[in-house]
Amino acid sequence: MNGLAVAPEGPEETEMGRDGAIDLARSALIWLAGEPEALGAFLGASGLDPAALRARVEDPEFLGFVLDFLLGDEAMLLAFCGQTGTAPAAPARARALLPGGDLPNWT
Repeated sequence: MNGLAVAPEGPEETEMGRDGAIDLARSALIWLAGEPEALGAFLGASGLDPAALRARVEDPEFLGFVLDFLLGDEAMLLAFCGQTGTAPAAPARARALLPGGDLPNWT
């Protein structure tokens, strides 16, 4: 063993389904909305205005993008997790359950 393995955080982590992934992504979006700098960066990256963002909140593909954005910045990810009580590994697990989140098999 290389020492990098991480044990599951608890039963809720290993049993996250698609609905749980959607809920976590919505929580991330709500958190982003309360962080002016992060929200500005997110709107810039997505190309959306606030009205368009609200219209896409039910779209699982868009919610996957929300998690991609969050996962792309470790400091932001840790701030989100710390402020919401979310396990740091949960957003990546949630992302894997949403459209486009499956990891490619390079072999």
